[in-house]
Amino acid sequence: MSRFARHLDRTVIAGLVVWTALVGAVGCKGDQAATAGQQKVGSSAPAPRPVRVVPAQEVVMAHTVVATGTLAAEDQVVLGLKVPGRLGELLVDLGSLVRRGQTVARLDPTDYRLRVEQADAALKQARARLGLPPDGTDDRVDPAETALVRQARAVLDEARLTRDRMVQLWEQKFIARAQLDAAIAALEVAEGRIQDAVEEVRNRQALLVQRRTEVEITRQQLADTVLASPIDGAVSQRQASVGEYLSPGTAVVTVVRVHPLRLRLAVPERESGSVRVGQTVRVTVEGDATVYAGRVARLSPAIQEQSRTLMIEAEVPNEPGRLRPGAFAKAEIVTQAGRRVVMVPASSIIVFAGIEKVITVRDGRASETRVRTGRRDGDRVEIAEGLAAGEPVVVQPGNLTGGQPVTIAP
Repeated sequence: MSRFARHLDRTVIAGLVVWTALVGAVGCKGDQAATAGQQKVGSSAPAPRPVRVVPAQEVVMAHTVVATGTLAAEDQVVLGLKVPGRLGELLVDLGSLVRRGQTVARLDPTDYRLRVEQADAALKQARARLGLPPDGTDDRVDPAETALVRQARAVLDEARLTRDRMVQLWEQKFIARAQLDAAIAALEVAEGRIQDAVEEVRNRQALLVQRRTEVEITRQQLADTVLASPIDGAVSQRQASVGEYLSPGTAVVTVVRVHPLRLRLAVPERESGSVRVGQTVRVTVEGDATVYAGRVARLSPAIQEQSRTLMIEAEVPNEPGRLRPGAFAKAEIVTQAGRRVVMVPASSIIVFAGIEKVITVRDGRASETRVRTGRRDGDRVEIAEGLAAGEPVVVQPGNLTGGQPVTIAP
């Protein structure tokens, strides 16, 4: 073998040795890296997360229709005086409680008291002209017994006697025809005067009735200087001041009836069929945790086309006066009692992208369950669909997701 061939063999053998060494080194490094990766993955496995769970409870709950509305006064009256005058007293102010018939204001009564005295004097005068006692109350009178008619009757009797004597003298030719004619004429005048006397008495009777009516009117005007409340309630507005001259009908105060109150509600059309008169209504207002009880009193006969709602009115007792007309209120109309429902804490509900769900625990792992919620009762929510009574649900799950290992905390 030539020198060139021997040199080529040694070169090939040396290359093969180097290549084998490199492959072995890379293989060892790969095995070491794989072993390290496996060790790293095993060491980063998450620990089970402790969670607190409660079982879904089945409770008896009434079926209600939720609506919002405004409290209004049962009655609201703007009080004004029927007669003009200067306001002498104002006995109430904003927020004052008043009873029915209670005096709230008075006009200066001096002018009206003088008018009553004037009308009384005119009445006494009219009674005296008919021959009645001035201070009596019986206005009945017989026209034939009045002095005016008796005087006219006496004149008539005298004229009739004179006429009869003149007839006899005329028949005996002792007087002229003219004297007889004068006596006949005097008799006719006397007959007319008695009729006139009767008519005058009737006129005075009518005047007496007028004077009696004027007395009643002036007394009524004097009574109208006192302004009284026609209802039980409270003063919601004061519109006049003492010393101010008021025309008839000018507003003095506004009184509202605060017990009971009227609650106007708009019920959705889909729920309107279950609402009936007499059903219980639970009412709450902003800033007051008390639940007030009322009842459905009136239903509108038609659905409002624009809002597709039915207007109803409920009466809410408010004897202590804690509720105020005009307040915004939330109401629950109890349409059915004694229905069994599944309830869970409100803090266990997760809402994402409009989807409601709860997290339960199965085989040591969290499991997401899609649900449909119903009504809310305090800190609990009704589960209308998706969850059975007794299933454990995680309270305040936070960022817990399905599939994570969990442990149930005591």
